[in-house]
Amino acid sequence: MNALVWFRRDLRADDHAALYHALKRHERVHCVFVLDTDILAPLPRADRRVEFILDALRVLDADLAALAPGAGLIVRHGAAREQIPALAAELGVDALYFNHDDDPDALRRDADVGQTLLARGVSVESFKDHVVFERSEILTGAGKPYGVFTPYKNAWLREINPFFLSAYPVERYAAHLARGAEVERRRGIPSLADIGFEPAGLSAALAGGSAGARRLFDEFLSRIDRYGDTRDFPAAKGPSYLSTHLRFGTISIRTLAREAWRRGHGKTHSAGAQVWLSELIWRDFYHQVLHHHPRVAERAFRPEYDRIAWADGPDADADFDAWCQGRTGYPLVDAAMHQINETGYMHNRLRMVVASFLIKDLGIDWRRGEAYFAEKLIDFDLAANNGGWQWAASSGCDAQPYFRIFNPVNQSEKFDPDGKFIKRYLPQLDKLPAKLIHAPWLAKPEVLAACGVVLGRDYPEPIVRHETARMATMSRYAVVKDRGFE
Repeated sequence: MNALVWFRRDLRADDHAALYHALKRHERVHCVFVLDTDILAPLPRADRRVEFILDALRVLDADLAALAPGAGLIVRHGAAREQIPALAAELGVDALYFNHDDDPDALRRDADVGQTLLARGVSVESFKDHVVFERSEILTGAGKPYGVFTPYKNAWLREINPFFLSAYPVERYAAHLARGAEVERRRGIPSLADIGFEPAGLSAALAGGSAGARRLFDEFLSRIDRYGDTRDFPAAKGPSYLSTHLRFGTISIRTLAREAWRRGHGKTHSAGAQVWLSELIWRDFYHQVLHHHPRVAERAFRPEYDRIAWADGPDADADFDAWCQGRTGYPLVDAAMHQINETGYMHNRLRMVVASFLIKDLGIDWRRGEAYFAEKLIDFDLAANNGGWQWAASSGCDAQPYFRIFNPVNQSEKFDPDGKFIKRYLPQLDKLPAKLIHAPWLAKPEVLAACGVVLGRDYPEPIVRHETARMATMSRYAVVKDRGFE
């Protein structure tokens, strides 16, 4: 029996659900990844995600060879809808295996591939792998999906046990990997130029595929106990920095959640591990929201929020451009936007700050910000990105009330008190003391000049006044006041 495993957002050879089941059931298993032109075509020609994927594929290829000498990864470039059926026919496989992807476009693609292969007599099986609990595994007592996080989290914690966190022992059946003459059709891992891309400057900290993910995880475990105290401060080394690896599956969610659960709810009772586990549960939560409510990819989870009249026209476009380029006049917002533009990453606290600013200070539709993040973030994940933006817009599941509006200056003073993060990305403000750097426009011009800063020349004046914007937001959101959110 001959099988094909289709790798997608699961670029590792260990603890891999689809690979394990294929190897266990079949004598000869081929592995493939498709550089899907339907996904790649709209991307900028310099895209860090493409660099990350190619790097991860090289490691995956080597890891498969380490499991079974002579084995390796087949890589194809083209539309997956065409490439997978064509390769299945070329190899004469009896079955296709892959792991779930609940993004609406992915579901449509997978359905098309499945229908084509089933019509040819090839069986198709898919598995849960990207989350701990998926789809309808965690439901309310009434059998409905959760719409509020805390009860979902409590149900998640009641359900979890070692079974759900156990690794799939791929190595036990590795001898069934196709090798030697059976993989002569391999063409190697293409370069960026081979697929029409160019270098974008991937951080060395993100390189290394599954091996790089393991190094980052091991380093994070040395400071996980302090995670709850450090995670909100962008100048501190607080986050795990594993979001990109988790997005592309270069490390298993079970590996991460198992360690967090063991440390947070075992003998050590690490408060930091508990907070981090909660973040992983948020990820499961947003994925089940997307599964049960795919409309959120385009519309508000709470339909009444689609009645809001967002700012539009040339002035709104100019404000949006200033936000994108980090020229709003609010240093923490601007530094965060420089971070995403220069690195493809943004600290999680800052994602909330800049989202709130775009939506509730500038009055711009959250979907515009969501799309910008989707273009720029290396760790872009539709479910989490959409969930975060709808949380900031107050339109999503368990979102902050619309009248709770982040004050960007207060956020700056609280989470970057010394201005270290701001100065890292806005070096023109480097000489400003901490008491001035959060709101430079409040300082006297002669004081700013003594620090080498002239507003309007070296750094912009604020494009909006927060208190004025807050009143406009309250008016804009008045259409939902009768829905019980006051």
